[in-house]
Amino acid sequence: MGYYLAGFDVVGVDKDAQPRYPFPFVQGDAVEYIREHGHEFDLVVGSPPCQRYSNAQRIQGREHPDLIGPTRLAMEATGRPWIIENVEDAAPEMRDPITLCGASFGLHTYRHRLFESSFPLAVPLHPRHLRPTVKMGRPLQEGDWYHAVGNFSNVPYVKRDMRVEWMSRDGIRECIPPAYTEFIGRQAAVWIAAPLAA
Repeated sequence: MGYYLAGFDVVGVDKDAQPRYPFPFVQGDAVEYIREHGHEFDLVVGSPPCQRYSNAQRIQGREHPDLIGPTRLAMEATGRPWIIENVEDAAPEMRDPITLCGASFGLHTYRHRLFESSFPLAVPLHPRHLRPTVKMGRPLQEGDWYHAVGNFSNVPYVKRDMRVEWMSRDGIRECIPPAYTEFIGRQAAVWIAAPLAA
């Protein structure tokens, strides 16, 4: 949604059906799609599954593939500008990523996400984390700071705060707030337009 708000026409790709996805959608292997079609787009972005870097998944002994490297290789081969997003624990697999935080965008969640890009990215002011977040399992009230993970409460409030009204709780748990991708997308649009203006 953020890339759309930044002026891009968006096509999504995922191996699983995404009936709530608000833009044109292709069900299939995203890395393969980038290899075959990435060169057709002005900008290629991806969020390889973060489960490999999740403590909860490691504790449960679940194995997940590392798709950051293959995604990067596919994106580099397109010759187009590209962006990769992932969670903080994926930092060792990423190259000089920037960190975005919900507090930088007026959200009531910190939700740090890393962004690696083929072009330089500016970073907004990252406020200190002074507001406590509601503990898991506790009721969430309007205005509370929260972690939207697990079976968090007050889904309607979180939807409004993150500006993801079309999502279910499951989608919110893994989503990137559109404020982040709009911020990144506006920078990408300038980067893409720069050679045209020269």
